[in-house]
Amino acid sequence: MITLDKMKIRTNGLCFYYYQKQVLHDINLELPANRITAITGPSGSGKSTFITVLNRLWQEIPGCTVSGKVSIELDGQIKDIHDPTLCLRELRRKVGMVFQQPNPLPMSIFKNIAFPLKLAHINGKEKIRAAVESALKQVCLWDEVKDRLDEDGRLLSGGQQQRLCLARALVLRPEVLLLDEPTSSLDQAAGAAIEELLLSLKTECTLIMVSHYQDQIQRIADLHIEVRNGRFKFN
Repeated sequence: MITLDKMKIRTNGLCFYYYQKQVLHDINLELPANRITAITGPSGSGKSTFITVLNRLWQEIPGCTVSGKVSIELDGQIKDIHDPTLCLRELRRKVGMVFQQPNPLPMSIFKNIAFPLKLAHINGKEKIRAAVESALKQVCLWDEVKDRLDEDGRLLSGGQQQRLCLARALVLRPEVLLLDEPTSSLDQAAGAAIEELLLSLKTECTLIMVSHYQDQIQRIADLHIEVRNGRFKFN
């Protein structure tokens, strides 16, 4: 087993199957808190599959099964994420995700960020407004959109949309943030802004990032895992 200090995430014998095809093979590892772990490897090697396991997003895909154990420290306690008593909504609140392609909802900028708060039954106009403003400031988007919060979020530029999606993931203050190629669809300037943001987030959450940019990994990752044919190796 590969071990590191200050464990946040642990997998024991993790295997993943898509119908009869095995995608992940007996993954045993520990990942530390408040670090950026980068995962690289060829297309189809299991990178994105691994991060969907961490918030059980795989359960939305027909034909998928998982064996082994995944534990994450949440609220100061080690929790088996497949424990039937663990609320899936609460898991995804604590383990947020940002996808490769920005996916703003078909609603206003403000409502895009407020939507997770509503799902979490967080009420009160002033409380929601303050949380939305805080999240937009955190991703350095507030000054760009504060005068047009009622505009459709899909009208923002690609870089702005990605920061909007980051703000939406951060508004619930997750303990773990999963990122699947978060800068691949962005130009160099927008990508650099996202990298700076990710570095700043380490003080409050643990980041697991799929990336195929070796220079990006060297710039911002604390740990680097290479995936080959569903097997993991630290570099």
